[in-house]
Parts: sequence; C-alpha cells; structure tokens
Amino acid sequence: MDTTQTNMSEPQPGPSVTGAQALIESFLREGVDTIFGYPGGAIIPVYDALYDYRDRLRHILVRHEQGAVHAAQGYARVSGRVGVCLVTSGPGATNTVTGLADALMDSTPLVLVTGQVGSSLLGTDAFQETNFVGITQAVTKWNCQVKRTEEIPGAIAKAFYIARSGRPGPVVVDITKDAQCGTAPFSYEKVASIRSYVPASVPSEERIAEAARLIDAAQRPLAMIGQGVILSGGEAELRAFLDKSGMPAASTLLGLSALPTDSPQYVGMLGMHGNYGPNIKNRDCDLLLAVGMRFDDRVTGNPGCFGANAKIIHLEIDPAEIGKIVPADVPLVGDVKQTLPLLTGRIQARSHRAWIDEFRACDKIEYEKVIRRAVHPAEGRIRMGEAVAAVARAYDNDAVLVTDVGQQQMFAARYFGFRRSRSMVTSGGLGTMGFGLPAAIGAKLGAPDREVCLFAGDGGLQMTIQELGTIFQSQVAVKIVLLNNSFLGMVRQWQELFYDRRYSFTELANPDFGLIARGNGIAYRCVERRGELSEAIAEMQACRGAYLLEVRVEGEDNVFPMVPAGAPVAAIRLE
Repeated sequence: MDTTQTNMSEPQPGPSVTGAQALIESFLREGVDTIFGYPGGAIIPVYDALYDYRDRLRHILVRHEQGAVHAAQGYARVSGRVGVCLVTSGPGATNTVTGLADALMDSTPLVLVTGQVGSSLLGTDAFQETNFVGITQAVTKWNCQVKRTEEIPGAIAKAFYIARSGRPGPVVVDITKDAQCGTAPFSYEKVASIRSYVPASVPSEERIAEAARLIDAAQRPLAMIGQGVILSGGEAELRAFLDKSGMPAASTLLGLSALPTDSPQYVGMLGMHGNYGPNIKNRDCDLLLAVGMRFDDRVTGNPGCFGANAKIIHLEIDPAEIGKIVPADVPLVGDVKQTLPLLTGRIQARSHRAWIDEFRACDKIEYEKVIRRAVHPAEGRIRMGEAVAAVARAYDNDAVLVTDVGQQQMFAARYFGFRRSRSMVTSGGLGTMGFGLPAAIGAKLGAPDREVCLFAGDGGLQMTIQELGTIFQSQVAVKIVLLNNSFLGMVRQWQELFYDRRYSFTELANPDFGLIARGNGIAYRCVERRGELSEAIAEMQACRGAYLLEVRVEGEDNVFPMVPAGAPVAAIRLE
C-alpha cells in the first residue's frame, strides 16, 4: 500500500512540542480516551509526557503486554472504536505478536505504538532492540517506523485511518527514542484517503441484478451472517433485507449478536459445533448468501462439499476473501452496509415459512438428542451447558458475552442468547487461549454501562491469570465464570473421540483459584452442587465489583453437535 501521498491539505504548524507530547496530542485528536499499556526504557519519554494527561486519557496498566492487546481488542469489539496499546521495545514489543495475529484474523481495529531504541543504535543489537517492523509484517494490516519527531502526527493519522477503514485490522507504529525526545512544531490533520488504497469498492449494477435474480428464484435460500455486518454497522440493513426476502439466517461464531437470537428467521450458528439445522440443511439449500463472512474452515468443514447444490452470492469487503475457499457465483465486493440495501431494493418480497419450518424440525431433534442432556441433566455433576444457560437466564440474554477458547467457548456460543449487537467477544480465527480475561477487561471499559460476563476454562484462565491484578488496580467490574473441569477440555474431547481416550497431558492439577482471586481483591465463590448454582449466580449479579464464580463441572463433558474435522458439515454428529 502506498502511503506516501494523501489528499490532506498542508496543516498549519503549531507550537513546538516533544515527540512524546505530539503522540499523545495525536491520540486526543483521534478521540482516544483509553490506552492499554506497560512502560519500559524505550517508551519512557511517552510515559513521562502521559503523566500530564492523566485527567484526559485513561491508562490501564496491564500485567503483560499480550494482555494489553487483548484488552484493546475487547474494547474495540464492544465500542466500535479503535483500540490503542502502548509498550516498550524488545520483549515488550514481541510479547504483543500473538495479540496482533489474533486481531488480524478477526479484523479488529487496533493501533499499537511501540518504543524503539535510538535511531543511531538501530541495527547494532542494542539492549532491547528488535526489528519489530520486520517481525510484524505478517500480522498487521500496516506498520511503519518513525525516526523523526515531525513525522509522528502524520504516521498516527495514517495508522488510525488504515486500522478502521475497509476491513479493519491492527497497525503498528514503532517510534525511536530520539524521535520521542526531539521537538518539532505540532499540527494534526486526519487522513481521509490514501492513494492506491481503496478500502471498499462498489459492485456493478449487473452483479446486483444477477444476485437479485438468484434470490428471487431461490426456493431454499439461507443467509449466512458474519462479523462484517457488525463491523460495518449494517445490522439495520440486514434486518430490512431479511424482512423483505423472508429467508432464514444463520450466524458464524463472530457474527453472533448481529441478529437477535429470538428473531423468527434466525436458525442458529453455523460450523463445527453449531446448530443441527443450518449444518444438516446445507445440502438442501439452493442458494447461500454469505454476508460479511470468509468461509472459515470451522464453518465449511470440507469446502468441496459446502453448498454443493447451491448458488453462492458472497458479499464481502475484502476481495482477497472472494473465492479463496468456496467459489462465488456472484461476488459483491463492498461494504455490506452499502451493498445490502442495493439488494433489498431489487428483490421481491417473499415468505419462506415452510422452509424455515424445516429448520425448526431440526431444532426439535437437536433439543431431544443434545440440548436436553446438556442444559437439563437429570443427574451427575454440573454440566458446562447447564451453567451457561443458567447465567444467560439470569442476565436475560442481555450481557456482553466474552469467552476464552475451548469447550466453554463453544458451550457459551451455543447457549448464551443475544438481544443487541456487539455482545459477543471471542477469539475466532486464531483461537487464542488466554484471550478471555484481558478481553473482558477491555470490553467492560469499552461498554461501562453494560454487564460483561466472561466464561473461561481452567486452562485458558491460567494463561493470562496475572490480569486479575489489572482488575484489582483499575477496579474493573467484570463477572468471571470459571468452568473448571481439570482438563484441557477441547483437546481431551478429541482424544476421547478420535484417539482411543489416550489423555496425553491434558489433565490439569489446578491451584486454589479462591486464594488467587481473594489475593487480588476479587469476590469469589465455588459451586459444586447443582442446587447452589442459582444462588451463586444471583450473588455474582448483586456484587458491584469484580466477581469470580468457579463452577466445578463434569470432567468428561463433550460439546455436541460436532462436525469431524475435514468432513462435510452435513455429517454433523449429535452424539
């Protein structure tokens, strides 16, 4: 991408400031109110300047730089704004790489500013020097290194524009220490466009007409809703399209909450642990309308069999995703907030009630074979699905759901309903264990008026458990439900089903989570008996601060339905 020329008019120079001050003033011009970070030698000048902005910028001191990026992701996902992180050079910077990769996979807008050694030391293997621009080329949407003080405002303006425009993603700005300490006149101009960078195209009239023709002719269509709807702010446009087309709609994992789960046309979640109906009926569809989704392998199963009897219309902002996994009969490249109304205006008003009833019949089968046992077990230990459903009922399906990665992620996605958009925060494409706790911190700070409920497993929680200290210091009122089965549950499930129950290094000897929670000033309760669950959830709800509810669940519980890896989605197993 060519970022050397923009359509900016030449700004008028202002008073001279240090590079560190210029960075902070640039953040303020972009509307930043929260920064997640961790100080160190190469970023000290910025932290020194930040001391004078404490009444205008909230800085959250995390306990690990990976936590800073995940927290910024949670903030961005619920607020719709760009998440901002600030860390030092060397290991401080490299500790963020996992978070950057996660943000790139899940299209989360982030700006990470890293300190760097002085420009005269670059390339000398100086203390805490890494070639961070080189390291992060594969896990960022754009990155740059700034060596001159006067270039800081322009680099930040480009960074925010690139991070939030088109398909969002993470951006890194690496600033040398001498650029932070130098002085230059300050002026700031937001970037509105960059030559050769086209964030979103507009599909031709011919393709819109062809897509409308296929929609009008379809007898068994299915809309597949991805996160692109949420990222574009296209929820109202989606509802208008569905109201007119009458077709059923299913969601990807990251598309959850774009459409209320009690919508009469909503038929469930797609994919490996999705609902029976949208997976088994895939083979019967004569039209698949993919809206802001990328045909992830966990959605398609065997891509050669996905939608084998269907025409496929793909609405997607990133042309690189068109035809990458599943060929599209009609590709519509563009922002779905703009492209959906073009379709709605051309299609006929339809009803597909009989077709939707076929999905409802599948729901009954799934309830009897899967949900009844998962949510309403007759005996034995508490089940994960049972705990999720109980918490969902208590919050009337109107909390922000944050999950870690693993079995609890899939149970939460299946049994936690949604009333409004931007209510699901999880690591989708990268599947990062440890994502949940810091992401929940960011989500609560990004949506302080909403309840934020994190579901975590005992394995994932311990990967970033130090962020309980961030909760304590910053007084972030997140509600944490720890589903403790003393296993790395998802790996154990695969070992049970496909590796003859050879549980190789998946059993966990866990610490006393109560001691750890209380040591961080967090209210705590542990539940093992089913009869205590409702009371414990009510206690968690009533707590005004952070709360950790540990639920000791069945160790060998499995997530069903399940599509075996590489199998067609229609080969979904119910048990």
